[in-house]
Amino acid sequence: MALSEVEQVENISRRVCLRAGGVSAFGLGLPQLLGSRNALGAGSSAATAKSCIMLYMIGGPPQHETFDMKPEAAVGVRGEFSPISTIVPGLQICEHLPRLAELANRYSLIRSVHHDGTFHATGVHYNLTGWKHAPRVGQPLLSRRDSPSIGGVLQQLEGGRGELPTAVQLPMWITQDGPGQEWAGQHAGYLGPRFDPLVMDYKGGQPGTLPSAFVPGTENTGSRFEQRVDLLQSLDRNRFSGKTASISHSRFIQQEAIGVLRSSPKWQAFRVDDETQTTRERFGDHDFGRSCLVARRLVEAGVRLVTVTWPLTKEFTHFDTHANNFPTMKKNLPPMDQGISALLGDLSDRGLLDETLVVCTGEFGRTPSINPNGGRDHWGSVYSTLLAGGGIRDGQVYGSSDNHGAIPKDNPVHVSDFVATIYHALGYDRNTKVIDFEGKPHYIVPGHPVLPLFG
Repeated sequence: MALSEVEQVENISRRVCLRAGGVSAFGLGLPQLLGSRNALGAGSSAATAKSCIMLYMIGGPPQHETFDMKPEAAVGVRGEFSPISTIVPGLQICEHLPRLAELANRYSLIRSVHHDGTFHATGVHYNLTGWKHAPRVGQPLLSRRDSPSIGGVLQQLEGGRGELPTAVQLPMWITQDGPGQEWAGQHAGYLGPRFDPLVMDYKGGQPGTLPSAFVPGTENTGSRFEQRVDLLQSLDRNRFSGKTASISHSRFIQQEAIGVLRSSPKWQAFRVDDETQTTRERFGDHDFGRSCLVARRLVEAGVRLVTVTWPLTKEFTHFDTHANNFPTMKKNLPPMDQGISALLGDLSDRGLLDETLVVCTGEFGRTPSINPNGGRDHWGSVYSTLLAGGGIRDGQVYGSSDNHGAIPKDNPVHVSDFVATIYHALGYDRNTKVIDFEGKPHYIVPGHPVLPLFG
């Protein structure tokens, strides 16, 4: 019987792991292969991030209706919304982001990010890994042939940080088509399933809660242990070309469950019911706000990377606005504005912003011209991203687009440079390597960090 892609990966992974404690591929030891966080040297003094929170806007929000408005362009380009001034002189953003306008001195914008992708999953893979996915036809889904996500890289380079995973994603997988259709770039790729981030997919549940099996106050009985294993397996449902997690991966999840049994207080970071009502109201009574609040709690608890995906629920729809762009943005922008501004303000109030990099991105931008359906289509040629904390200088705009928001005008930033900037803030340079399931080393990112962003 032919082995599945997953089984082939895991068989090779076991062979690699057996020799990992001794001499690794090509006669190099693990320290030389993997590099270290000291590799950046003295030039990294501005990189202060202990953790990163990535806010991922599923669908690709339009730059014209968020952070790069073109009020002087023709109506078919500029659209229906107006810009408003921010607290930073000369900086304007969309009128439907008033809270972020008041906090513009706590973040910076890149208005010149670009890549060559047109599929959603291509954009996801680019933004979460810094690389283009392995060649295949159509919308690329999760595959062990692909490069690892930032979370997967951190899982291999750093292992567990105490009882919680190194990387967590919530409240869902990035997809528009449901289970089995998760887009490429969200797991550890060719590093193997052992290094996959934990995905807390709530599937109609509410972020900020935990199943009763995780709540303290009950003895760690065998039955309770099995409950936790089952729950972790359901929450961390990793898919490989449409197949569910394998036996080997289940054993790894069981090891995580043992850690949970020993660390109930740490896992309470996923709950928000012990936050004050004022704090919960600040973030908003919606899934995005609750997820942002959980993200803050997780970085406080020591999680290295938290990816918050825009929730696709009855409350929200995606940013893939091929039609009805403006009604959709009127609905999506207020909770986006509330969640991001609350996160930045709360981190700042707690003295955590300097050591927490916050980034906001999506697959790509949207077309300069509004189509006959009142929408904007996919556009990787230029889009905007937000960065705050972690050594990023406040209140600056790096790069610009042309008069129509169609292509970069000044200081173009390839998406691989954007991802390299995240790695730089976390203490890794582009010469750092990870080892795939065949024992071969790979650089973590091909791009260069945007160093002028750091101050």
